[in-house]
Amino acid sequence: MSAASSSPQRLSTRMADVGGLPVHRAVPQRALRKVGAWCFLDHLGPAVQRGDHSLQVGPHPHIGLQTFTWMIEGEVLHRDSLGSEQVIRPGQVNLMTAGHGIAHSEESLGSPHIHAAQLWIALPGGERGMRPRFQHYPDIPRCSQDGLEIRVLAGEALGAVSPVQVHSPLVALDLHLPADAPAPVATELALRADFEYAVLGLTGEINADGMAAVPDELLFLPAGRGILRLECTPGTRLLLVGGAPMHEDVLVWWNFVGRTQEEIAQALADWQAGPGPDGKGRFGPAVASPLAPLKAPPLEGRLRAG
Repeated sequence: MSAASSSPQRLSTRMADVGGLPVHRAVPQRALRKVGAWCFLDHLGPAVQRGDHSLQVGPHPHIGLQTFTWMIEGEVLHRDSLGSEQVIRPGQVNLMTAGHGIAHSEESLGSPHIHAAQLWIALPGGERGMRPRFQHYPDIPRCSQDGLEIRVLAGEALGAVSPVQVHSPLVALDLHLPADAPAPVATELALRADFEYAVLGLTGEINADGMAAVPDELLFLPAGRGILRLECTPGTRLLLVGGAPMHEDVLVWWNFVGRTQEEIAQALADWQAGPGPDGKGRFGPAVASPLAPLKAPPLEGRLRAG
């Protein structure tokens, strides 16, 4: 059976805690280590924040990746070791390129509601040691098809090109059918046959190529498809991510993406060493956050590449 005619592969997500709030972690998992260069996907919310139950993530390090935050509801303050301070609001993207090393914190602001997706992109071998940088994108291209409102978060689709600067061939779309839509919608999305894709329902009910899915079920589609047939009920929101299969194995451990266990162990040692008296440690000066820095778990056993 060809990839184009086979059914999507249904995968469960698992629960994790991020900064005091529960999230659904879709990638990585044993059955799916990455989708193209997308090597991490968390879905946060929709959730109500009260008192201590709000997003509060203290300073922590990253290497070898880009963090990609898509905000649907709420406001989060990003601070990092480059001195960046940026509030991300609904409809905006934050992109932080860790490269050789960066540290950052995330703090939810006053909104009682929060809904977001955070993804990581594994940097290709030639770029994973690049200098860190932070970019904020307040304006994300919009388009529509058959009543679906579509945001082109990364890559290009339907003639729209995202301004978000990435280093691998990939795409990310947010598709939303408003709750006041008069009826369910069926549509066909053009896909790149050389990309593999994953569909994650965020709210509502979807049917992708004949397979129904509820929120926080992941549907994986291997390369070879030219079309994705979607059916959505009013109030549905989903995330479609894809990319050219990445033929480099990567290790994902804690907040690091590397190629070897030794590389991960060195990053851990550099984080534990701190910024030093001159603030010139690998992860830069201390992040100007009132939150305590995160402590890494012990690095035990051999890590599994994928």
